Amino acid sequence: MTDQIIWLNAPGDVTQFHVEEHHPSEPPGNGELKIRHQAIGTNFLDVYHRKGIYPMPSYPAVIGAEAAGIVEDVGPGVSLFQKGDRVAYAGPPVGAYRSTRNIAAERAIKLPDAVSAKTAASSLLKGMTAYMLLKKTYNVRAGTQVLIHAAAGGLGSILVRWARSLDATVIGTVGSAEKLAASYGADHLIVGRGADIVADVKRLTNGLGVDVAYDGIGGDTLLKSIRSVRPFGMAVTIGQAAGAIPPVPVEELRPGKALCHPSIMAWCADIGQYREAALAAVGAMETGIVSQIGAEYRLADVAKAHEEMESGRSAGSILLIP
Repeated sequence: MTDQIIWLNAPGDVTQFHVEEHHPSEPPGNGELKIRHQAIGTNFLDVYHRKGIYPMPSYPAVIGAEAAGIVEDVGPGVSLFQKGDRVAYAGPPVGAYRSTRNIAAERAIKLPDAVSAKTAASSLLKGMTAYMLLKKTYNVRAGTQVLIHAAAGGLGSILVRWARSLDATVIGTVGSAEKLAASYGADHLIVGRGADIVADVKRLTNGLGVDVAYDGIGGDTLLKSIRSVRPFGMAVTIGQAAGAIPPVPVEELRPGKALCHPSIMAWCADIGQYREAALAAVGAMETGIVSQIGAEYRLADVAKAHEEMESGRSAGSILLIP
């Protein structure tokens, strides 16, 4: 048997992707499962890997950090899984852009009947990230005031829903009026890329600022996020969709503000933390805290998927279907 694999020849634009249609398939090794992918999730992390912002150890390489499918084969030493089990996985090591994949069994999460492969592939890594951000990076609870940028995006929509389920007050930002319908229940919305975010947040919080701000936009938005946080609150930088983050003067953290830069991939490197976050994410999916699927592409059309992801047109997650 052979597999379809998407190779990244070198860091760069989407022309660096190469589709190999008939790569020899290998059996799972000791402690591994072979998973036949039904859906592969995409994330801005994939764009960072493609561009070399987060470089791969060597090239050509296979990127992709989450997928879901069916256990096709079980390697020696595996007792908790059998052929036909529905599973998903996320986090390191990357390499999901392919039709089948051998992974360590300890990284596979069994899916309940209520969670489809497409839902899991679109929501697992984002749900794990939301859990890390809302419960580990900053303990969001009833009454916490939260600012979430890109509230209609894949991660943003899950953050909004999960924070609301914790009875937090959520202020979301969306880039355009067209994305209002996909804002997933935020208490307040700030619309438009030219909005005065700091002034609007201060108005909505009686001049105080939010307890915590989650910023995946980057560029000059992080400084606005810091200025939107109350004294002794926290700004969390989790991405740079709008470009590299310029240096932040330490004086901007007065009086007593914190700036945090967590990494879900670093969190997931510990198998105990990985499974804790993954199981919490699957539990959240069962309650409807999922990412909307904004678009689906064939695996071979990965370049189009990346172009749409970077364009910001899609409200929700983009899936690759083998």
